[in-house]
Amino acid sequence: MRKELGPVPRLDEDWEVILRHLPEGWEDKALELGAMTRARGFESPEALLRTLLIHLSQGCSLRETVVRAQEGGIACVSDVALFKRLRASGEWLRWMAGGLLGGASWTGVHDGGLRARAVDATVVSEPGSTGTDWRLHYAIDLKSLNCDHFELTDATGGESLLRVPISPGDLLIGDRAYGGAPGVRHTVQSGGHVLIRLRLNGLRLATPRGVAFSPLHRARHLEAGEIGEWPVCALGAGEPIRGRVCAVRKSRAAAAEAEKRLLKECSKKGKKPTPAALDAANFVLLFTTISVQALSRWDVCELYRARWQIELAFKRLKSIMALGHLPKHDPESCKAWLHGKLFVALLLERTLESARAFSPWGYRAA
Repeated sequence: MRKELGPVPRLDEDWEVILRHLPEGWEDKALELGAMTRARGFESPEALLRTLLIHLSQGCSLRETVVRAQEGGIACVSDVALFKRLRASGEWLRWMAGGLLGGASWTGVHDGGLRARAVDATVVSEPGSTGTDWRLHYAIDLKSLNCDHFELTDATGGESLLRVPISPGDLLIGDRAYGGAPGVRHTVQSGGHVLIRLRLNGLRLATPRGVAFSPLHRARHLEAGEIGEWPVCALGAGEPIRGRVCAVRKSRAAAAEAEKRLLKECSKKGKKPTPAALDAANFVLLFTTISVQALSRWDVCELYRARWQIELAFKRLKSIMALGHLPKHDPESCKAWLHGKLFVALLLERTLESARAFSPWGYRAA
């Protein structure tokens, strides 16, 4: 007996799944934020969004995008008209990306009952550029691995904890670039905590009695794999910030690799590394405001290791989503394209997250 095949899935059904993840009011925002102003050829915000996603998610050129949109009965426009729509849709795409931030917790990270968040930034260059043109500031929740904050700036936008919105109970985890005293003080005064990697000539530290403290000097006595811990105060404008330094000596192989990277970076700049910098390559030096009762020295080091997840997020953005090199030259189109790529990445996060609870028919019932 011949088995009857079920109906072939329609693209409209897949699109319905996407629509369930979009922030409420997204169509009204297209009108409010100017994406649909003089949008000839696009009958609705939905038609515009579907066309933009062909360009942003599949890497199609503008010309190929309009051909696909026309063949799919979505819209009938020229590539020039689509380029203008993309420029006009930048703020709309940014708003929708912001509406997709956050998500459910699913992976276990021992964070002492705090909300552990990794912060970092990555650079994006325009075609033919030899330096940084744009900088994407990013923060992810280490439990959900979802982005919970982003900001796009030009090359002058420096990395700082001052850029990150903070709620009481947040624990911000950052590399050496985030070790500035103003950012640390801002985080603490906002009710949060920090776990940052120390850099030479970064935070001014002192013992609880007010004596100058040198993390590198103390760490020299550690054996490989041994974790040292000392109570300190971070000095600067205002009251001293109480915390502690946790340090671990690297293995010989890890230290040699760190020294190799340091020599390479200094060579590019035409400089020689200082003896202190070469010595510091043997250690991981951390400063945190988390109490010993909340996290042990071992937990602090393990939690900092989890910061690597944001590096993996950047790798996904630049490889899978092709965020690493801008195919645009106009500043407004660059910003729109970047915000569009972020929207697609966050939409994928939401879709994959809900896939764990998908029903047999492919989506949650309303």
